[in-house]
Amino acid sequence: MSTTRVLAVANQKGGVAKTTTVASLGAALADLGQRVLLVDLDPQACLTFSLGIDPEDLEVSVHHVLTQGADPTGVIIETEDGVDLLPATIELARAEADLLTRTGREYVVRTLVEDVDGYDWVLLDCPPSLGVLTVAALTAATGVLVPLQCETLSHRGVGQLLDTVHDVRRFTNRDLEVWGVLPTLYDGRTNHARAVLENISETYQLDVVEPPIPKSIRFAEAPAAGRSILRTSRSSKGAQAYREVAASLLSRS
Repeated sequence: MSTTRVLAVANQKGGVAKTTTVASLGAALADLGQRVLLVDLDPQACLTFSLGIDPEDLEVSVHHVLTQGADPTGVIIETEDGVDLLPATIELARAEADLLTRTGREYVVRTLVEDVDGYDWVLLDCPPSLGVLTVAALTAATGVLVPLQCETLSHRGVGQLLDTVHDVRRFTNRDLEVWGVLPTLYDGRTNHARAVLENISETYQLDVVEPPIPKSIRFAEAPAAGRSILRTSRSSKGAQAYREVAASLLSRS
């Protein structure tokens, strides 16, 4: 298990292409010969839906693993994207409340990761909040990647996320590293976007993971097809950018 890299993709602000990043990085890592498991920890189940699975058709999901101790290997679904998925359903919204009073709740995702074998990477799609599930994901993770839309106010939540990371490091996961900020929905034609990026790296002393992911209609089309952009639009700039980010993550780990 020690060779498995566990990456939490987290930002409590919605609309920053977090789920797109998990699906696309997962597919890109699979293309590089890695065995990849994606874990949908968002009750909205966007990741599950975007990989062509209707959450309403599922009898068991990550909710049963986290709150009822179900064996994750019986819940994992193989997807057409070359990655495996631990899917979510709306039931996961209850998990937050179910776990609140439970001893060791911060460790439920770590336990899940330890119960699955044979993966090079586990990517955790965190919910857009700093609640129990995000803390549990950070407790399980080797690294955290923060997707960030390059707009003026979108980085205001980064400080709160880093405070949470600091607490997790102190109490439940000493080895957690912030791997950096990934600029998403990036419009390179504007000086403003570049300025926001420089401001973030200076303010929070964070690495900026390159290349930035460009804004593209292709990303909106991919989930509707039930596939990631690396399968629906292989040669697009967005797909290429995610391939480069995946290669850099592979080299750093």
